[in-house]
Amino acid sequence: MNPLAAAKPLDEAARAAALARQAQLTKPPGSLGRLETLATTLAAMQGRPLPRIQQPWISIFAADHGVAAEGVSAFPQSVTQQMLANFVGGGAAISVLAREAGATLEVIDVGTLAPSPAAGVIQAQVACSTANFCRQPAMSAAQAHAALDAGADACARARAGGADLFIGGEMGIANTTAAAALACALLGLPGAALAGAGTGVDVAGVARKAALIDRALALHGLAAAPSDPLQALCAVGGFEIGALAGAYLAAAQAGVPVLVDGFICSAAALLAVRLNPGARDWMLFAHASAESGHAEILRALDAQPLLALDMRLGEASGAAAAIPLLRLACALHAGMATFAEAGVENG
Repeated sequence: MNPLAAAKPLDEAARAAALARQAQLTKPPGSLGRLETLATTLAAMQGRPLPRIQQPWISIFAADHGVAAEGVSAFPQSVTQQMLANFVGGGAAISVLAREAGATLEVIDVGTLAPSPAAGVIQAQVACSTANFCRQPAMSAAQAHAALDAGADACARARAGGADLFIGGEMGIANTTAAAALACALLGLPGAALAGAGTGVDVAGVARKAALIDRALALHGLAAAPSDPLQALCAVGGFEIGALAGAYLAAAQAGVPVLVDGFICSAAALLAVRLNPGARDWMLFAHASAESGHAEILRALDAQPLLALDMRLGEASGAAAAIPLLRLACALHAGMATFAEAGVENG
C-alpha cells in the first residue's frame, strides 16, 4: 500500500443535509448532545444523509514481541497463541461482543511464535516475532511495510464484505510496552508519561517498563520525535500495531469509517495520522482506556472517546461495546419525527 495516498474527502453535502434534518427533529437543538454529532459525522463519512451501521467488521491482529524477554508482562508469550484459539473458538470477550453486535470477526496472525498455523486464523506473518527493541530495531523497513500491507488487506476484505464500519483489535503479550514506546517516540515524551500496568504488572513493573522505554528511545535516537514516523515503528513498534495503522490508512483512503479501540489501537491511530494527517477525518474513538497513558494519546489526536468504562482488555472490546451507541445515534436521526410531521410548533 501507499500510506501517503490521499484520504477520501468527507461528503460535506451529506453532512449539511443531516444537519438540516437535525434542525427539524422534535427536540431542542443540541439536546441529544454527541448523539447528534455522531449521526451527522457518520453522514459525512458514509455519504448519505441517513447513515446506518448494518455491517460492522472487526479485524484482530496478533503478534509477539521480542521485548517480552525483558519481563514487561504479567503473562508468558504462550498466551498470545492460546488467545488466538479462544478468539476463533468463540470464547473470548470480543467473540461474545461481535456476536451480540452482529459483526463479522476475523483473526489475523501477523507475527506470532505459533509453531503451526491455527485453524480459523488468517495467516499474514511478517516474521514470527519482532526483535527485542532494547537491543536492536524491532523490525526492518521491509517488515514495517509488510505489516502495513497486512492491515490494508484486512480493510480490503472488509470492503468486499460490505462493511460500513471498520474496527481493528490486537493481541500480543508485551504490546502495551511497544505501543507506549512508539507513542513516546512520536510525541517526544519520556517512558514514564505513557508506561502503564498493561496486563497487570505492579508499580515496580511499571517503573521498569518506563526505564526500559527510555533506554530504547536513547538507543534508537528517538528521544526527540522523529521526522519519519516509520522510523519509530521500525525501532520500537509491533507488527500488529503496524497492521492496525495500515488498516486505518486504507480505510481512510477508501472512505470507510473507523472506530478506534483503546490504548494500543490509539497508538496505531497516532502513527497513521502522523503518516497521513487526512486519516484523522475517518476516525471515531470508542472509549477511554484505564491504561494510564491513553489520555495523552487521545489529546494528541484531539479525540473525545464515546465511553468511559475503565476497560483495558484490548481485543477491540471497547470499540465493539460502542457499536450500539452508534446505532442508536443513527436510529434517532432517521426515526424521530420532524416538527412538521408531528404537528408540533417549532418555536
